[in-house]
Amino acid sequence: MSEAKVYLNGRLVGFHKDPRKLVDTLRTRRRNGQLPPTISVTYYESTNEVYIYTDAGRLVRPLIVVKNGKPLLTEEHIKGLQEGRITWRDLVRQGIIEYLDAEEEENAYVAPDLEHVTPEHTHVEINPIIILGLGVALIPYSQHNLSTRNMHGAKMMDQGLGLYAANFKLRTDTMSYLLYYPQKPVLKSKVADFIRYERRPSGQNIIVAVTPDLYAMDDALIMNLDSVQRGLFRAVFFRTYTAVERRYPGGQKDRFERPTEDVSGYLGEEYYHAIGDDGLPIPETYVTGGDVLIGRTSPPRFLEEVTQFGIIEENRNESSITVRMDEEGYVDTVLITDDPNGARMVKVKLRQEKIPELGDKFAARGGQKGVIGMLVSQEDMPFTEQGIVPDLIFNTHSFLSRMTVSYLLEIVGAKVGALQGRHVNGTPWNGEPVKDLEATLRQLGFKPTGKEILYDGLTGEEMVARIYMGPMYYQRLKHLASQKIQARARGPIQILTRQPTEGKAREGGIRFGEMERDTLIGHGAAMTLYERLVEESDKTTVLICEECGNVAIDDAIRKERYCPVCGSRKVQEVEVSYAFKLLLDELKSLGIYPKIVLRDKA
Repeated sequence: MSEAKVYLNGRLVGFHKDPRKLVDTLRTRRRNGQLPPTISVTYYESTNEVYIYTDAGRLVRPLIVVKNGKPLLTEEHIKGLQEGRITWRDLVRQGIIEYLDAEEEENAYVAPDLEHVTPEHTHVEINPIIILGLGVALIPYSQHNLSTRNMHGAKMMDQGLGLYAANFKLRTDTMSYLLYYPQKPVLKSKVADFIRYERRPSGQNIIVAVTPDLYAMDDALIMNLDSVQRGLFRAVFFRTYTAVERRYPGGQKDRFERPTEDVSGYLGEEYYHAIGDDGLPIPETYVTGGDVLIGRTSPPRFLEEVTQFGIIEENRNESSITVRMDEEGYVDTVLITDDPNGARMVKVKLRQEKIPELGDKFAARGGQKGVIGMLVSQEDMPFTEQGIVPDLIFNTHSFLSRMTVSYLLEIVGAKVGALQGRHVNGTPWNGEPVKDLEATLRQLGFKPTGKEILYDGLTGEEMVARIYMGPMYYQRLKHLASQKIQARARGPIQILTRQPTEGKAREGGIRFGEMERDTLIGHGAAMTLYERLVEESDKTTVLICEECGNVAIDDAIRKERYCPVCGSRKVQEVEVSYAFKLLLDELKSLGIYPKIVLRDKA
C-alpha cells in the first residue's frame, strides 16, 4: 500500500505510511484534551487521503462517542450534570462528547437514539432533534412531513407577523409589522421553550375545518368575516421616512421648513396639509400617497442666479420627502436627532392598519400556505352542534401531493390541549404519542379521528360527510395584497429608452416579456402584439433617407429635412419602436453602418 497523502486545511503537507494509526492518534489526543475539540480528522480509504481541518467557520455539532456498541455517556454523568458536579465542558474534555464537522461525519456511523446503537456505530445523537435547524425544530411533529415542506415551513416562520420586538415604540426600523393579538401555540415543540418563543409569538390559535369548497380551490382559504371584524389576524404596518439637513461647500445647507410659493418646484398648498411651519408633520395626521411628510428646501445649484430683470437672488428648491404613492396612514412618531456627521436629521414613522383581505397570505407551521379566496359571514359558515364556527376552511386536496401529516396531527393535539386547558408537547420524535391523544379525545366525548358533525350554514341541514376540525396555530405572513397590487394607465417613462419605468415604487408598468410575446404569436394576435410592444410602449416617428437608408435630421431652425451622410433631401417618416432607433445609434457608435431599405406598402 502506497503512502497516504495528508492535507491540512486543503493544502498537501506530506505523506504517511500508516494513515489509520495517524487518524486514531489524533482523535485520541483530541478526546484527551491535548488537541482543540473542533479539529476534524478524516481518512478516505478510496483515495488513500487524510484530511485535517483546523480553520474557523466550519459548522460542527456535538455527538456522544460510542465504543464497542456502548455509549460513553452513562446515567452517572447525567446525574452529575443535573446536580451541577460536572459541566458540558468536562464531558467534551473527557472525550465523552465530541464535535464533528460535515467532513468527519462522512466517516462516522451515527445512531439516532440509544435504542438503535449497535457495535458498528461510532456515535449516537444526544437527541434526534439536533439534526434539525431552529425553524424546522419548531414545527410540531415535523418528522412526519416531507423535507421540502419542512423547509417551506421554516422559511415562512421568518415571515410571520407577530411581536417582533418589545421596544417597537422606540425603534425606527425602515419597515416593520406588528400583530395586534399574538398568542402562544396550544401545541408546541419543546424547542419553543428553549428560545423563549412564547415571549415573541408570531401567530394565533384558530378553529380550522378541512373540507373542499369552490372558493378554497388549490391553496386558497375561506376565512370567517366576523372573526376578522373581531380582530383576528389584524396587524399594523410601520414605515420610517428619513430626511437630513445636508451641508454643501460654500456654507449653504438644507432647511426643514414649510416651502412657500416662491420656492422652485412648489407642489401646491394641498400637498402640505400635514406639516407645520417647521416642516415637520403633526402626529396623528392622516396622509396619503404624494403628501409631503417632511418639508425641506435646498439651496440653488449655483450660488448666484440672475432673474429676468437682472436682479441676483437666491431661489431655494423644493426637496421635501413625500409619502410613497402606494401608501397611506397616520403619522405615528416624529423623531429629531443628529446624523453621524452632526447634521440635523428627522425620522417620521407612518402607521397603517392592515386588516385581512382577499389575497393576503397565511401559513400553518407545517408548510401549508395559502391566500384568502373568500371572506364569508359567520351565519353562512358551517357550525357544530355546540355552535362552534370555524375561523378558516382549508382545502382537503392540499394534502394529497404535499403529504403534510403534521397538519393533521396538530389539529388532534391542539384539540386535546384546548379541551384540557394545557400545552401539548409536539416535539419531533419526542412529542406526546398520537395514540394517547386519540384516547384522550375519546375520553372527553369526541371522536378520536378529530372529525365533527357539521351543519351547513346556508341550508341548516346536517352535512353528509364528517369534517376534520379543530384548533390550529396559523400565521399571517408579511405578503399583503395591498402592498403587492399594481396597476397603471399612463405614467412616467425612462429618458434613455422612452419605455415605461420599471417597478411598483416608480409607478411602472408590468413587463410584457418574451414568453408573453410568444403567447400572442401563438394565437396569431398580431395587432394586439403591436399594440403592447409599440403603441402602448415607445412608439416614435423617425426620418429615413431614401438614398442611403440612414436616419435623417429634421432641422427646426432652417426648416428643412436632410440626410447627414449623403445630404439628400428625400426623406420619409417611418413609425418604429424607439428602442430600435436606439439600437441603430449604438451600432453607429461601434462603427457599424445599419442601412434601412424603404419600399412602398404592398
